[in-house]
Amino acid sequence: MRISKNKLNDSLKKEIIRTFFQTIDDLKGTDEIETFFKNFFNDAELETYSKRLAIAYWLKKGRSYENIKNNLMVSSATIATVEKLVGSEGFKLALKKMEAEEWANVWSEKIKKFVK
Repeated sequence: MRISKNKLNDSLKKEIIRTFFQTIDDLKGTDEIETFFKNFFNDAELETYSKRLAIAYWLKKGRSYENIKNNLMVSSATIATVEKLVGSEGFKLALKKMEAEEWANVWSEKIKKFVK
């Protein structure tokens, strides 16, 4: 997919970006979201953005550059770029959501064992 070099009117740009965000927000559940993103992004784009989030998560968990490089097949430069972004609000929010999900899964398993 080729990205246009033609600049949009600022007002229109703001409107279509807001509509994009609203559309994502209106999707119901993981299945709808997965269907949308798998159709919206090509395989390489989906992998790129997924890896970016994985790098951020693993950096926060204390994994080394070497470990991340070998497992995700990314360069040190890519890891460094993501590392610079980890402190941004968007990444903080995403990582907080991921950690909450991880915590819920751990406790869910502990409760299942306790109830059995």
